[in-house]
Amino acid sequence: MNLFDRVSQLSKKQGLSLVELAEKLDLSRHAFYSWKTSSPKAETLQKVAEYFEVSTDYLLGRTDNPNVTTNDSSMAKQVMMRMDTDGLSKTEIDEIESEMERFFAWRLDEIKKERENNN
Repeated sequence: MNLFDRVSQLSKKQGLSLVELAEKLDLSRHAFYSWKTSSPKAETLQKVAEYFEVSTDYLLGRTDNPNVTTNDSSMAKQVMMRMDTDGLSKTEIDEIESEMERFFAWRLDEIKKERENNN
């Protein structure tokens, strides 16, 4: 399933036409139809993903899991997938992933503490 098909399917599930969705997202009336032959801007793709609460990877067909993943481990893995790991051994990649998971866990704890202190 391509990008256009995924957006069309998500839109139908919410009872919206693509024109109505475009209006809600402040896009041109035919924005989604142009995606049949060209790629959207990253900002536009992110806007659509946020609206439907799915990942951009799902919209792009990189995964069939529409859920936006928020746990520490998967965030690290998502970053790793975008990192150039050419020339690194499996051990080195595992060490980097482990460090990233610890960092994300620490940072999320810090954010929670900051929110608690602000309330």
